[in-house]
Amino acid sequence: MSIESQLHRLGITGKTYQFYMAALDLGEASINEVAERSGVRRTTGYDLAEKLEKEGLLQLRDVGTRRMVRVEDPIALLQQMEQRRKVAEDLLPHLRSMYNLAAGKPQIHFYEGVDGIKKVLWDTLTCTSGRLCGILSMDELMTIPGIEVMDQLIAERLERGISLRVVRSREKDSEQIWPRSADERRDLRFAPEELLLSMTQYVYDNKVAIISSRKENYGVIIESREFADLQSMLFEMLWNASTPA
Repeated sequence: MSIESQLHRLGITGKTYQFYMAALDLGEASINEVAERSGVRRTTGYDLAEKLEKEGLLQLRDVGTRRMVRVEDPIALLQQMEQRRKVAEDLLPHLRSMYNLAAGKPQIHFYEGVDGIKKVLWDTLTCTSGRLCGILSMDELMTIPGIEVMDQLIAERLERGISLRVVRSREKDSEQIWPRSADERRDLRFAPEELLLSMTQYVYDNKVAIISSRKENYGVIIESREFADLQSMLFEMLWNASTPA
């Protein structure tokens, strides 16, 4: 795939592409020189230069009566994508909430395999309330997706300031892994001995995330206010019947 085709996918097309490539070729030059090299009109060149400056690809400065263009390191393309991804991540919970309200009905998303399970787990970090309620099957999670992925999830949860109340089965547990911790925003209780937790579930906002055992190997996200409220009430009942770690 050509450079032009790849930049086109990043939104740098037409005269913008011509002007940017001319600026790259010249390194540092006046807007008039870049416009002439790219084959665009001088007035158009000023508009294109300002557009590319806003995108972090060029730097403009005045030298006497001349408006100079200096090309930034193309790594700025990647930095712009990262910034947009961060903005999109911050906006996504609010936009999806509006979308679901407009849709007026529950949304059910089913994912298979390890990648699907990871997708479901990472979705829990989109919660806007800052509070997760979890029922964890420890021996299952230690296998799929594994402790490395879970540790990454915990680190990102802390980065986003999300707290977790969690119930686990003592029989299938290890207090040395993910213990009760104020620093890690984790409050832990153990379910009554007669209850063996073989699946994982998180409740957050208007969502319920479910992770199966490794035998069935799937994850589900259910977006429903009523269902989330019901599961939240059931969690509180289990929480009150469980023993603090």
